[in-house]
Amino acid sequence: MTQKVLIIGGGGRIGRSVAADILTHTAAQVTVTGRQAAALFALKNNQTYQALNLDDEPAVEKAIAQHDLTIHCAGPFRSRNHHILLSCIAQGKPYLDVADSPDYVNQALKYREQAQAAGVTAITATGIFPGISGSMVRQGVEQLDKAKSAHMSYLVAGSGGAGVTVMRTTFIELQTPFMSKIQGKWKTISPYSEREVIEFPRFGKGGVYWFNTIEAMTLADTFPQLKTIVTKFGSVPDYYNRLTWLMARAPGNFLKNNQVIEALARISYRMTEFTDPYTGVGIAMRIEIDGEKDGKPATYISTIEHEDTAYCAGCGTGAIAQLVLNGTLAKPGVWPVEQSLPTDLFTETLEQRQLEIKQIQ
Repeated sequence: MTQKVLIIGGGGRIGRSVAADILTHTAAQVTVTGRQAAALFALKNNQTYQALNLDDEPAVEKAIAQHDLTIHCAGPFRSRNHHILLSCIAQGKPYLDVADSPDYVNQALKYREQAQAAGVTAITATGIFPGISGSMVRQGVEQLDKAKSAHMSYLVAGSGGAGVTVMRTTFIELQTPFMSKIQGKWKTISPYSEREVIEFPRFGKGGVYWFNTIEAMTLADTFPQLKTIVTKFGSVPDYYNRLTWLMARAPGNFLKNNQVIEALARISYRMTEFTDPYTGVGIAMRIEIDGEKDGKPATYISTIEHEDTAYCAGCGTGAIAQLVLNGTLAKPGVWPVEQSLPTDLFTETLEQRQLEIKQIQ
């Protein structure tokens, strides 16, 4: 029988990219959901649209029951509960999401034993970063005899081809300081601080800043030998970085007002509508792992770049969906990508999508 995939929040740019990847690389039928009564975009072959309100929990549970795999793309995730994940576990259905909130992922991982008991494979925070980024770190750690630190840098042009939800997430994560592992100790980090200028493929030199990402949390668990984990993000053009830096230093509870977040997100998205034609919507990532090889100090560096950030997010999630659907990837429990996806499968699925990781040692 034809397999059926449910993409909750599939009407957004990331959800549509995930759907496109699955339709390209599998024979599955894909249902995308949204809040509107009808799709606001053209549907492809083997693709249908379903109006779905996430507050209507019985309707959500019914939709999950009618599909073989559920993919949660309805962000921002910091404000989401875990009803979809728990419903998948209760019904014995595999689950993926594109969560970009450390708070959401941290709670999701606490349901690991529950998913294991139900025999359900649930993989959280798939996509490009987090997702592909974690697998790139795993690949680098495996190249060294001993890994001591990881430095991840991400540079995105304009909107990245994503929608206003990504803008909301950015401002939400500027609200509070976060923790990262530095020289073996967890330290408090101020968001969008300590600018570094790094050489990237596609863009050349770009400024990046500390940003609260899921990898800082999950990689510390996956690779306890890493004593330092740095995650930094930046935008093109650079003046977006300057504006974001100012927002991170707004007084009082300015960024904790939902109306302010919504206004800033929409203003920022409108700005990118003007700049995207000039800058593009591409991404470049650089992963640096320091450690030892053959008893000597060694540094492993890898990069990946593409003209469309949202396309890459779709590839990261779609590749895992492909492996789950064909039975190649089955690991009951709730896991981050780097704990669930072996490097050989990671590189194989990226090659199928013509995404190239360049390694520098």
